[in-house]
Amino acid sequence: MKLHLTQAEDSNLITAYGSGFVDVNKVRYTSHLVIMPNQLKLDWSASDFTSLTVTHFDELLVLKPEVILLGTGDTHQFIQPKLIAKLTENNISVECMTTPAACRTYNILMSEGRDVAAALLISN
Repeated sequence: MKLHLTQAEDSNLITAYGSGFVDVNKVRYTSHLVIMPNQLKLDWSASDFTSLTVTHFDELLVLKPEVILLGTGDTHQFIQPKLIAKLTENNISVECMTTPAACRTYNILMSEGRDVAAALLISN
């Protein structure tokens, strides 16, 4: 799906997504990534949803977003609360949704000026 948003100057915008990819500012990425309005983390060590650990979420904690959108791939899955306990303790909320839903939600929150991170698991 191709997305259009007119208000994204100097910010990372998800411009398209589909099976096996996410485009950020019209650049295609095919591996798991974390996107924030002013930074892109291409070295997120997550491999798939079932292997997520506390360490994967500790990597997100240092980014200090207001909210994290966890794109769980093509299937909506819920994360175990113990994995995100440190985030919760630091008042960072985590919302689980499919990766396509996380892409759409990220663009909306980013355009509103929110400090949002989308941690996206890319499905093949």
